[in-house]
This record gives sequence, C-alpha cells and structure tokens, in this order.
Amino acid sequence: MKFPAILAAALVVAACGKPAAPGATGTLNIYSARHYDSDKVMYDTFEKETGIRVRFRESGAPELIETMKAEGDDSLADVIIASDAGTLFRFQDAGFTQGIRSETLETAIPAHFREPDGNWFGLAKRARIIVYDPSRLQPDDVDQYSDLGDGKLHGEVCMRSSSNIYNLSLMGEFIGRWGSDKAAAWARNVVANFARPPQGGDTTQIESIAAGECSVALINHYYWVRMATGTDAEKAKTARTKLSFPEQDGVGTHINVTAAAVAAHAPNKENAVRFIEWLTTPEGQKLLTDETKEFPMIVGVPLPDGLEALPDFKQSQFPLQQLGENQAEAQEIYDRAGWN
Repeated sequence: MKFPAILAAALVVAACGKPAAPGATGTLNIYSARHYDSDKVMYDTFEKETGIRVRFRESGAPELIETMKAEGDDSLADVIIASDAGTLFRFQDAGFTQGIRSETLETAIPAHFREPDGNWFGLAKRARIIVYDPSRLQPDDVDQYSDLGDGKLHGEVCMRSSSNIYNLSLMGEFIGRWGSDKAAAWARNVVANFARPPQGGDTTQIESIAAGECSVALINHYYWVRMATGTDAEKAKTARTKLSFPEQDGVGTHINVTAAAVAAHAPNKENAVRFIEWLTTPEGQKLLTDETKEFPMIVGVPLPDGLEALPDFKQSQFPLQQLGENQAEAQEIYDRAGWN
C-alpha cells in the first residue's frame, strides 16, 4: 500500500515538528533508528554549515521499515541511519537502500566496514566484548568467545535475548568463521551455562554481574564506558567488573558499526551523499560518537571521553555484510538451542 506524498510528509512533520518540502533544493530528510540528543546537535551543525535544511524522524528500526513500506515510492527518506550492520541489511533486503559511489567514503572507510555495492557505510565502531567478575574468574577463563560455553562456567553466564540484533550479528560472524555445526554447538553450550533466562539489555548484564547474580556476560563496549563515566552508583557497579576483548591471539574481537545508507527513493540524493560524507569529517565523527561512546571510524579522530580506559585491541575484519546474510540462520540456531 502506498501513502500519498502529502501524508508521507505529515509523518515527517509529526516526527520533528518542522514543515516538509518534498524534493526542495537544500533539504535533507533523515530516518534514524538512533535516539541521542547529540544527534540533534549533529543535524543542526550540518544545517548551519551547509544551508541544507535537515528534517529527521527517529524511531525503532522495525517501525521505520514499516513506515517505508507504507510510503512506498513516495517515501521522503533521503538517509537511513541505524546501529548494527545486521539492521542495515534489513533495510537493504526490503529494497529501501540504493548503492552509491563516493570516492570520499571509499577512501575513508575500510572495505569490510561498508557494503560492497555502496548500499551502506559504517561510520562508527562498537566491539562486542565479555564483561566478568574478577573475584570469581581469571582473565584466561574468558579470553575467547568459546569460553562462554565451557562447562567450568556452568550457572555463571548472563545474557540478553537471542533476538537482539547484537547477538544475531555475533552469531552471524561465528557461522561465517566456524561453520553452522560449531556455531550451533557453541549456542547449546552457552545455554547450558545460563545463570538465569535471558533478560534485559546490555546494561542489565553489567548490573547482574555487579549484584553477584552471575559472573560473565556479553556486552557492547560502550554500555560499560557510559556507566564507568556516569553516576557514582554506576561507577561503583563497573568497578566490580572487568572487560575481556576476546580472540586477541586469533582473528580479533567482533566489531560492528553504526552505519548510514542513501534511501532507495531519496528525493535529495546529492544532499544525502553530502551528509554521509560529512559524517567522516573530524567534526562529524566527534558529534556522532561523543555521547554514544562508540569508536570513531576515521583514523586520527580523538576518542570520546572514557574510551582511553580501554586497551588497544585487535579487531576482527570479518565482512560485515555477511552478518545480515547469516541473520536468519543465526536466529534458527539460537531457537534450536533454547536461547529465547
């Protein structure tokens, strides 16, 4: 079903409170699955520097996908922003992105951090790491992802739901590196080590370890950094934990991205490309990562406060488009393992 252009415009107005002007010169419409106050500053800065008027819609990725399905060819979206390559795959698989060529982006962003045909470009990095209780475990107990399935950790593992995109993408890399059988065995072994049924988000896992409910979990690095630079209560919780960056003697720690794509029916394609290119500048990178505590994509950009506490670490160079391609199988593996 297609919505009339006037109704599609109204959806954007409802989201950001500014009147829309479809296809107007100097306009950029952003559909973002991120929810940070700093993003509004980022949009405002780009608008002031370029004179391009920015309108944005923020919602969860599933809601944005449904909106774009309803809008059809009349969608006003110029840029799609989402966290996790697996999420961008969902937009691409639904036909909502288009491949572009940009010497700026292809030079600035390593090939394994962008979709081969230019359907999306990684702009900030996040590591999926292990957090643990150092009073109950030693560093070499948790220096490999496979350790989470070791019988010595029986009753010690906390996790969030398998349907979470971060866990699906991690499994997508395991399928690509290990093969389906070994990846499935890992999932079964981890489930056998659960301290409790999967629940909460990554912050919940840190809090559970600090409370003594379990001794180890998987998280994205920035959840820990935000707490470690947060309130006194949050700092006290992270002080009871330590971090492990797995696979340092092998392929490196799993890395994912916040990425942006040019929408399939972008009415302002040139402005969309210009905005994504701007996000690779030092200013764009700073605004994109300072609040989130992600790693800047571009070499030489200063790290956000708090990241200096993390060690240098070897990063996996697994092709991120395969995370999405393996997504359906990843969910099937988790489901068969009983990881809800």
